[in-house]
Parts: sequence; structure tokens; C-alpha cells
Amino acid sequence: MRATPIGNVVRYLLIDRVTFLLLPWAWAAFGFVLDVVVLQLTPAGHSDRRWVGGLAAAFLVVFVLGVQSVANALPFALSIGVSRRTYFLGVTTLALALAVCFGLVVTVGGGIESATGGWGMHMAYFRVPYLLDGPWYRSWLTAATLFVLLFVYGMWYGLIHRRSGLPGTMVFGAAQLGVLALAAVIVTGLHGWNRVGHFCAAVTALGLTGILAAAGAVMLAGGFATLRRLTV
Repeated sequence: MRATPIGNVVRYLLIDRVTFLLLPWAWAAFGFVLDVVVLQLTPAGHSDRRWVGGLAAAFLVVFVLGVQSVANALPFALSIGVSRRTYFLGVTTLALALAVCFGLVVTVGGGIESATGGWGMHMAYFRVPYLLDGPWYRSWLTAATLFVLLFVYGMWYGLIHRRSGLPGTMVFGAAQLGVLALAAVIVTGLHGWNRVGHFCAAVTALGLTGILAAAGAVMLAGGFATLRRLTV
């Protein structure tokens, strides 16, 4: 069966199997071992749930995967005639496939964690409080959404760097901080922090997943717009 252009892009990216298939799981394993060591060295206390946050290491690596997806592979792909649209769809397809697998691992890991009493030490590695501590389908969806969001965010940063170099990347990051600062000033001026607090307290994990998915869609659109204007 003949591969589609998008499938060819995915296969091309997976030439670097270490980065895309091994690195996230290696860091997830590192975070797990780190959590075990930390919890072994700290008093158990009276809590039935002990969370350190080692899974965050795997999510941070996902951002790097997004950067890597355009850092080295993109110029050669465009030079051999792959269209920007096809490359973008190929990268997005790979991100979605990896996200589904990652969400499955988090979900299965959370089930094992529950069945073993937190690996025998009340450890909450996969069952991140509030975010990944619900029904299996919600944990799967939230973990996959977070994966895609961070991957696309990293890809957008990589595209900005390829288009504008380090100065452009710094401006891009500063602009985001500026928007956050402006929003904080506006909320302060309107005495709206109580309303913001009430809104955050009322948002469920599933609602937050929807917000993250919407943010990911915005980043996808921004990344594609940047790619279309990229000169390699």
C-alpha cells in the first residue's frame, strides 16, 4: 500500500526515533525514580496521597519535541519539495498519535497506581491531583491534550526561531509576558481578582481540558501562519 504524503512526513520525522519515541518515556521513567527516591527520604505524614511532580519532566520534554520537529528536519523537507501544508499536517499527525499513546500510558499507570496503593507508598505519580485524578477517559483525554498543547507550543517557538532567530524568539516570549502583565493590570484596575478566583475554583478538570484544547487550536493556527511565511 502506497504511503500518503502526510505519512511520508511522519516516517521522515521518525528517522529520529530516539527523540520522538524514546526521550519522553526516558524522562517519564526518570521522574518516576526521582519521585520514589524523594518519598523514601521524606516522612510519610498523615496524607493518603503523596505527590512530588515527577511526571512534569515528561511534559517539559514534549515542548522540546515540538521544537525539534522543525529545528532540523524542516529545511531538508522543504528543499526536496515537501509543501509547507503537508509538512505541518505530518507533524500534527505525529503529535496526535504520540499524544494518544502518552495518554494511554498515563491512564494505565494511574490504574496500576490505584490498585497498588500508590506503588505501596501512597505515591501519586500518574494521578496528578485535580488534573489527572478522575475517570480513566478523562485522564486519557487531559494527558493527550496537554501533550498536544506543549508539542504545538514548542513547534511554534521553533518556527519563530527559524524565521527570526534569537532576537525574534525573545520578542515573541516577551510579547506573551506583556499580554499576561497587561491582563493582570486590567483585572487589578477592575478589582476583578475575586471573580477570577471564583472562576478558577469553579472550573472542573474537564472544563480545563477544554480550555487547553482551545489554546492548542490557537497555537496550531499561529504555527501554520508562521510556517507559511517562513523562508528556508
